[in-house]
Amino acid sequence: MTGGGALTSQYDAVVCDLDGVVYRGPVAVPHAVDALTSLDLPIIYATNNASRPPEDVAQHLRELGVVCEPDAVATSSQAGAWVLAHRLPSGSAVLAIGGVGVATALREGGFVPVLPAHRREADLTVAAVLQGYGPAVTAADLAEAAYAVQGGALWVATNMDATLPTERGIAPGNGSLVGAVQNAVGRAPDLVAGKPAPPLYLLCADRLALDTRRVLAVGDRLDTDIEGAVAARMDSLLVLTGVDDLRACLEAPPQRRPTFVAPDLRALHGDPRSTGLVRLAEAVAAVHEARDARAAAHRVEGLASRAEVLLSHVVPG
Repeated sequence: MTGGGALTSQYDAVVCDLDGVVYRGPVAVPHAVDALTSLDLPIIYATNNASRPPEDVAQHLRELGVVCEPDAVATSSQAGAWVLAHRLPSGSAVLAIGGVGVATALREGGFVPVLPAHRREADLTVAAVLQGYGPAVTAADLAEAAYAVQGGALWVATNMDATLPTERGIAPGNGSLVGAVQNAVGRAPDLVAGKPAPPLYLLCADRLALDTRRVLAVGDRLDTDIEGAVAARMDSLLVLTGVDDLRACLEAPPQRRPTFVAPDLRALHGDPRSTGLVRLAEAVAAVHEARDARAAAHRVEGLASRAEVLLSHVVPG
């Protein structure tokens, strides 16, 4: 780890998750807007949400005070279309399952999106299925996906998030809907585009024209944001403003271990050494090494306690 300068001085761009990092529903996460608007690096906001088009996501961010244009947003629907563009000819017909963001991404990717109702009526042949979440997805839509897959169509899922938090509670997510189709066809999707699979991060690096090693991924979830970054060979920053806390990080398997851990996005602006970020990262790594070596429980717990103390001493950037 280099000495001197802000954490972001080690990178050429940032790929940032949204829910739990920038906002929680309609409300901005504390310090997030100021930290992001004062960055002098390109930022792409990467989300597993496949239902909303980038224009809607960018508008949400602007309402919170974050300067953002649609081309700075990357969705799992776009990643799905990007994956398909490497496997199918331009102009291919693709069955679009999910919200408006799925069909929009396919159209912008050079494909002809076919809606489930249209396929039912016209008995159209499709080259692939791009399945994403949509609040209005029906059993009949899922049946069309199953029929197309059984007919030989390439099957790409935008993401496999099993659940979806809503203001009323936890609802089935796209992974649950994909599971229904999987039960019918007897196999998993051919490809997954969203985190923790690497295509969404790879799309971001491609859009930035950068090697993944020059990009810092920022997220709040170990099982999607961080695992996806590890798979894409990106360094990562876990911020503790969303789903996972330090204890979860300390217990994470190798494929879910971040490069850095910080209380919030202000860490992007601080010198990792003077803010305590490097010391914390080293303490977290020591816990992981002890766990991997099957060290005695009291040894692991002692190292974990030290990491928790160091977290409390991390200063804002």
